[in-house]
Amino acid sequence: MSSASLVCIAGVLVTQTLTPQHEEVVAKKEVVAKKEVVSKKEVVAKKAAPAQAMHAPNLGGQTSVAADGGHAFSLPVPGLSREDRRAFSVGNSFFRDNWVAAPASAEGRDGLGPHFSANSCSACHQEDGRGLPPLAEVGVGRGSVLFVSPTSADGAPHPVYGAQLQDQAIEGVRPEGRIELQSQRSFVAFIDGSRAELERWDLRVQDAAYGPLGEVRMSLRVGPQVIGLGLLEHVPDAVIRELADPSDRDGDGISGRVHEVGRADGRTSVGRFGWKASQPTLDAQVMAALHGDMGLTNPTHRAENHTSSQSDAVQAASGGDPEVDAHKVARLAHYCRVLAVPMQRVPTNSDDLARIQRGVQIFQAIDCAKCHVTTLKTDGSSPIEQLRNVEFHPFTDLLLHDMGEDLADDRRDGDATGREWRTPPLWGIGLIETVNGHTRLLHDGRARSIEEAILWHGGEGQRSRDAYLALPKADRDALLAYLKSL
Repeated sequence: MSSASLVCIAGVLVTQTLTPQHEEVVAKKEVVAKKEVVSKKEVVAKKAAPAQAMHAPNLGGQTSVAADGGHAFSLPVPGLSREDRRAFSVGNSFFRDNWVAAPASAEGRDGLGPHFSANSCSACHQEDGRGLPPLAEVGVGRGSVLFVSPTSADGAPHPVYGAQLQDQAIEGVRPEGRIELQSQRSFVAFIDGSRAELERWDLRVQDAAYGPLGEVRMSLRVGPQVIGLGLLEHVPDAVIRELADPSDRDGDGISGRVHEVGRADGRTSVGRFGWKASQPTLDAQVMAALHGDMGLTNPTHRAENHTSSQSDAVQAASGGDPEVDAHKVARLAHYCRVLAVPMQRVPTNSDDLARIQRGVQIFQAIDCAKCHVTTLKTDGSSPIEQLRNVEFHPFTDLLLHDMGEDLADDRRDGDATGREWRTPPLWGIGLIETVNGHTRLLHDGRARSIEEAILWHGGEGQRSRDAYLALPKADRDALLAYLKSL
């Protein structure tokens, strides 16, 4: 094998030299695409190979937008019809406006609670970006939810507090409790002798309003950015299943699997949304969040989200049956469906460009792309014409992976175990600070930077994490520069 590798940036092939040790690693990790015959409704995901590591900066394919400011996550995909633009605007208002307690003069916007974690979708997804954990300086309502279940009934709702513990409530109703995070610090050493500090949470619930929680399993989840969801929604099930390798047939230590989400008719669907891929469609994700996070009933969640043990909540007024009807759900789902992905920010400075090119090679060499799959394609089934048959670059396989004990929440979510998490897309990761004013990552927001998120990887991500620890600082910086450009 020669000492050069082809990398494509902004549609231009560039030749770059690999150091011998990385040449050997890349040679061992190259993936040979198998030619397969697929139906017209199926497409084959392109497993990343070194020559495919980079791509034109249109991360969302032809649906991408050139945006890098504070509203970079809030633009619709280009070319929408007048009707779709109008539906986007209506959905935007439902997404951003605060819901209020019933009864209220705000027709169609009441029914909040009686317990809730957020009073709007944008409270968890500010500017359509990431929320924050309930840090002392942040308080409640900035973008996180807390799932809770008895230790003896893994994944089941708590008999008194329900599936989620809510730290806010409407007037006359007590919040279920106060979530308290105490920071714990640890250090990890790089092969060159330098160290990085890691932060994690000691999670507690104080002032439980309806009696002691008892022995429980708790999982804190922070709201992720909501760009590109309409593309992820229409990656064919067959493609996601093809990417799965639950028995690790190829022996690479990575065994992603599909989250089979149960349906009322006894069949299953491929889960693809949420931190544990627990929802199969955007409509299902929207309705689950309306009910669980805001206490709003809807077509598939008709009962209030409190239990009979919560007497003050039981007496609270309802905003109707349902409080959010199918039309509003459809507008909210449409809004999320057509939020565009910002283009990658490719530098023009030759030194910066060379650093990102190097980062591309490191990303491949340490096997990041085996889970953060660079290229997928939608089929032709989307209700939005612009989202049909689009090749795009989300950096996810939409699969569940065992990420090790350090990232485990020890709470089952459907078919997902307490150690499994869906691979989060990486597109837009470099814009979170611009849009949301922070850089906290991972499901519970513990990571304060991209590097910390990498260093928390365990389980199926352990090899990549260890390889990152062994990199020279210049290579680590190159990888981070590449990720920040996404």
